[in-house]
Amino acid sequence: MKLSTLARALRWIVRNRKLILFTIVVILVSILTGCLSHDGSAATLAVGALIGGTAGGKHVVDGPLTTDLTREGSPDLLLNEIDRQIVKIRPMSTPLDQISRYAGSKHVGSMVVDYLSVDTKPTTAQLADDYDESSVQQVGSDSPVAVLKTSNNEIFDKSDTILVQGVYGYEPGGQRMSSSELVLYVLDRDATEGITVMAVNGKKVGEIEGCVPSIESGATLMRMGRAASELDVMSPQFEALPHKSRQYCQIFKMQVEQSTLQRLANKEVDWSMSDQEEAAIYDMRLGMEKSFLFGVKGRLWNPSKKEFIMLTGGIWHQAGKSFKYDGEELSASQVIDLMRNAFTGNAGSKRKILIGGSELIGLLSRLDYTRIITSRERVSRWGIDFSELHSKFGTLYVVMSEIFDECGMSKCGMIIDPEYLQKYSHIPFSTESLNLKASGMRNTDALVMSEASCLVLRYPKAHMRIEVL
Repeated sequence: MKLSTLARALRWIVRNRKLILFTIVVILVSILTGCLSHDGSAATLAVGALIGGTAGGKHVVDGPLTTDLTREGSPDLLLNEIDRQIVKIRPMSTPLDQISRYAGSKHVGSMVVDYLSVDTKPTTAQLADDYDESSVQQVGSDSPVAVLKTSNNEIFDKSDTILVQGVYGYEPGGQRMSSSELVLYVLDRDATEGITVMAVNGKKVGEIEGCVPSIESGATLMRMGRAASELDVMSPQFEALPHKSRQYCQIFKMQVEQSTLQRLANKEVDWSMSDQEEAAIYDMRLGMEKSFLFGVKGRLWNPSKKEFIMLTGGIWHQAGKSFKYDGEELSASQVIDLMRNAFTGNAGSKRKILIGGSELIGLLSRLDYTRIITSRERVSRWGIDFSELHSKFGTLYVVMSEIFDECGMSKCGMIIDPEYLQKYSHIPFSTESLNLKASGMRNTDALVMSEASCLVLRYPKAHMRIEVL
């Protein structure tokens, strides 16, 4: 009886299989639709979300930890496989290469890299010739003007205001000197003759009020904001054109070989091909660090190989600013000047990196720090341990580089803005096994490591060399 009932059930399923499949599909669609909210977003599907922790960390709720969530909550946690291998090999010895790898590189389709950078318009100029207040010119009955020749007339435009540093203006009436520095208003500009200005807080000369007082040559004229009148609709134009620079990628290579007998031989310690590879990568990074710092850009013809060799230029020569000291001592006031030069006069960030030789780091370490300049505990960035040097101007991450010592520059250093340090790679770091046995050359296991890359400073004035007089 039971067998006949089972047989009838099976025959019914076979006859109505299409209806059964259709019913199953409808049920599955209904279940998925119920898991979605009315606006089409996921309501109960386990996609996961990030919430903040009590100590600033991130936690995943309503779902599993995925790579997307990992990159969102901790973007530096996941690295490319080859980079992860490289950046862990003695990072303190090659800080520049380490930082550039952490920051990531841009792939380029050529060994020659052309890049554009835009500089900021200069804000200061110096008075080229002495100005005597007796040479005042009068336009109309109450508009005394002066013509000043500066070291860079082009940076000033009509309606600019100028602060004359170190020269004080006058109280209303023009007879009493005030505590405010002299402010000028630009009426006109001539590239050769100079700029025509009026004094905002001028001096009374004879019977004429509001005259520009005498100014000695060399005085600093600082460009400030423009001042328009009520009916002004237009203003002098401002244009900025990018400057094109060129850099060459250099092909860096390192080859490791191990004979078959060496691999098979018993050893006192476990010394394998992987250990040789790590040592080779370290040596390769040291060489790249020196080229990235002090290399000279060039294109050489190799007569034996009958081809050109591209050499990359170091960022030491690309820096737009320089600070010099005697190399014997570094006082607190000199460090303040160094920080001021590094963080002012450019639109760079307020956290920069100082890479220096052992003698320069030693001089910095001997300083008696005050509340103006403070040194704090070590901080880890880009896989490197830095010492922090704080001032009112900004913060320096300080690290010693033996590369400077090896290049005979132990008293020198360089301040780098990591925001404007760019690495270009034509061939990313890669490894390739060579089958020398099959080619009949040698009975060895061979591995070649290659990279074709270069470093550029996108904004030269944000970086500074520290040199000896």
